[in-house]
Amino acid sequence: MTTLQENAETPQVAVVIGLGAMGMGMALSLKKAGFDVIGVDISADAVSRFVQAGGRSASSIAEAAREADIVVSVVVNAAQTENVLFGTGGIADVMRPGSVFISSATMDPAVAGKLSSQLETRAVHYLDAPISGGAARAANGELTVMASGTKAAFSAARRALDAMAAKVYELGDTAGAGAAFKMINQLLAGVHIAAACEAITLAAKMGLDLDKVYEVITASAGNSWMFENRIPHVLAGDYTPLSAIEIFVKDLGIIQDMARSERYPVPLSAAALQMYLAASGAGMGRDDDSSLARLYAQLSGASLPEKTR
Repeated sequence: MTTLQENAETPQVAVVIGLGAMGMGMALSLKKAGFDVIGVDISADAVSRFVQAGGRSASSIAEAAREADIVVSVVVNAAQTENVLFGTGGIADVMRPGSVFISSATMDPAVAGKLSSQLETRAVHYLDAPISGGAARAANGELTVMASGTKAAFSAARRALDAMAAKVYELGDTAGAGAAFKMINQLLAGVHIAAACEAITLAAKMGLDLDKVYEVITASAGNSWMFENRIPHVLAGDYTPLSAIEIFVKDLGIIQDMARSERYPVPLSAAALQMYLAASGAGMGRDDDSSLARLYAQLSGASLPEKTR
């Protein structure tokens, strides 16, 4: 398989599919790094904001992909990724030989391997590259990328990875390894968010000063990245979705399936999954995952801060 040669005078064309909290930052980071970036999203408002920031748009993902040296897919899950590639109007058959598809969705490792094999038969590289770090780090080009794929896929994606990430872990030459690492991360992240929300709402129930609780815990052994990152949402009473409840309904569900296939017990993530399911069932599925605190408040009668503006 050949790799597209970089032209020193003509910027590489990068297409970002999915301009949500993470994808928008990734697209802007690519643009800052000198790529000619086309943004695609089902939200016309998201596309408009990207164009106002100096990016380009396209009428369809297929139109965009025909130009692309690099496609970065920042959709939610395996089903959406498969639809982007092989669904009606999908891009697998229009991407140029030697171009690379960077898949950043969280998915079962076996599915990542299957998608890679399907693209490789079309002479298109597939890089399994789930991401972590949050919207702020995405906007600053400081994500962590857990990637696996062939040497040719890494070579084709290198400049884009360097533009979007502070750390790129190369985890193997077979797609699926990156996805497996990401699922271990998601197990911890989902449990830590649930624990953080449980703790802060218990503090509220006990009548403690929540701002002081945050100050003390973030300077103590009980702190976690998720406590430090998510609890400010609770203190502000602002549950605007940066990472939605439904993300962990999906991801912890995948972990249950993976663990069951390994005959491995995961009781903590199973318990956390039940809380995310309950929050989704209570109508919070599209709200920020820190909404677990609101669920705990509803169950216990605790009072949490309300948004002031």
